[in-house]
Amino acid sequence: MMKRIRARTPGSPGGRPLQISNLMVVNAVAALTDEPSAEPGAAAGDGAGEAEVSCEITVGAVADRLEIDPSTASRLVGHAIDAGLVSRRPSPVDARRANLGLTDAGRRVKQVADRYRRAYYHGLMTDWTEAERAEFARLLTRFADAAARDPMDPDGIDKIFEEAGLD
Repeated sequence: MMKRIRARTPGSPGGRPLQISNLMVVNAVAALTDEPSAEPGAAAGDGAGEAEVSCEITVGAVADRLEIDPSTASRLVGHAIDAGLVSRRPSPVDARRANLGLTDAGRRVKQVADRYRRAYYHGLMTDWTEAERAEFARLLTRFADAAARDPMDPDGIDKIFEEAGLD
């Protein structure tokens, strides 16, 4: 699948081919931008134990959103910046941190990806009745709520490797 996407996708202005990870970062930055913040200037965690202004989007916040380590998030954010989808500005609060945002190209990619995803889902459910769609939405919401209430045990990864004899 990645070969097909890369074959159909022109490189970014910086010459790096666009990647699925670019879309992951765009979606994370967009979601963090759209999250309702508390009072202006209120502190929120950035994943590194430092306080952060709620209107700032840091690499740490992207790492938390994507559930990846900060060094991986830093690399992926760098690729999205190179692709012209994300901008990095200095933080007005702490010059050591980057304040991320979507570029015009990043916003267009987000809009097109959302439209494509909705059309794809609609196509998959073309022959479903309205009652079936409503039932699916109800069950999927129930499933997502249960997963949010009881997330997977992070020690499960260790158990997988241990049971497979790779500890």
